[in-house]
Amino acid sequence: MKPLSGIKVLDLSRVLAGPLCTMILADLGAEVIKVEPPWGDETRGWGPPFLEGESAYFLSVNRGKRSLALDLKTKEGQEVVRRLAKEADVLVENFKTGDLERYGLDYESLKPLNPRLIYLSITGFGHTGPRAKEPGYDAAIQGYTGIMSVTGEPEGPPMKVGVAWIDVMTGMMGAVAVLSALLEREKSGLGQHIDLSLYDVGLFALANLGESYLLTGTPPKRLGNAHAQIVPYGAFPAEDGWLILAVGNDEQFQRLCQVLGLPELARRFPQNRERVAHREEVERTLSQVLRTQPRAYWLERLKEAGVPAAPVNDLKEAFQDPQAEARKAVWTLNHPLLGSLPTLANPLRFLSRTPAGPSLPPPLLGEHTEEVLREAGLLPEEVQALVEKGVARTPPKQREGP
Repeated sequence: MKPLSGIKVLDLSRVLAGPLCTMILADLGAEVIKVEPPWGDETRGWGPPFLEGESAYFLSVNRGKRSLALDLKTKEGQEVVRRLAKEADVLVENFKTGDLERYGLDYESLKPLNPRLIYLSITGFGHTGPRAKEPGYDAAIQGYTGIMSVTGEPEGPPMKVGVAWIDVMTGMMGAVAVLSALLEREKSGLGQHIDLSLYDVGLFALANLGESYLLTGTPPKRLGNAHAQIVPYGAFPAEDGWLILAVGNDEQFQRLCQVLGLPELARRFPQNRERVAHREEVERTLSQVLRTQPRAYWLERLKEAGVPAAPVNDLKEAFQDPQAEARKAVWTLNHPLLGSLPTLANPLRFLSRTPAGPSLPPPLLGEHTEEVLREAGLLPEEVQALVEKGVARTPPKQREGP
């Protein structure tokens, strides 16, 4: 049995942060109903790549859910959500602040119907403050929170992180918040509202760089692949590719210099603070030597010497690494349209008694509409009426036989 078996989640979120959060909950055993508009979650149309019309983006964060295609702008659709919320343990939404209040689907409206409901709101800036009603997108929040100011080469433009980093972090923090609220509910018997914003997560995730600013009042600068407080620590070019050096102490630096045949460099800069002060000279000297041999040559010798180093892999190399294969980093599911579908495995799969694991494949749009509505107590003719009015959507019937 999985940790969240028996927990019912109503997922009104779209795109990335919310769906990632609810997929984590699904992997841990929760029953997740994904409520999306009849035209679908926006990411169903984001691509390429597409496979048989299904987008990789949507497939990446919607495993383990049933799809209920429902128009929340209609009174009938709103009433269906209320019926489902009465029986739910968790509701996750990422509408703009105030939007669901207009539909009577905000926390204060649903709380009297289900005092045990845990209601997670994910927004760009939170429900308070001067930016509360502004929309929030990962790239914009990366700009607001300063992460772009410390990402990129020193003389180049600011750069965003290659994936929607704050969205991903917010989805993970959302799962932590829901699990915490579920645990507290065991004591109080009550649900609660969780106001989680991309903005707050982005500032929190600045970690050591954020704390450095708070202590000094000086904003950190862009250092490319280098580390603000450790040298050498970052990407260096070999003859045929790039590798990472992560030299965390002075002894490791001495061993690095032995491997590279640079005894003079080791004598001149034996301490990290000296290397940080002479960063450009140290990194330039190391690069000149590392460029003379292939990456595999250096990685083998650095490993033998106990110097932390790694390749800068592309994604093909990353997923073909023996460690990824040994840890089963890919889960393969049977998709109703695509057949065998590889998906990214949840890292919580190594709980010794109750590991995370895949259940349902990512759903087709409206694949479970009729099933979910029937479970909510609607009669077949009521379901059909909602479909005919365009309030709900079911997938087209598959033809049988030739």
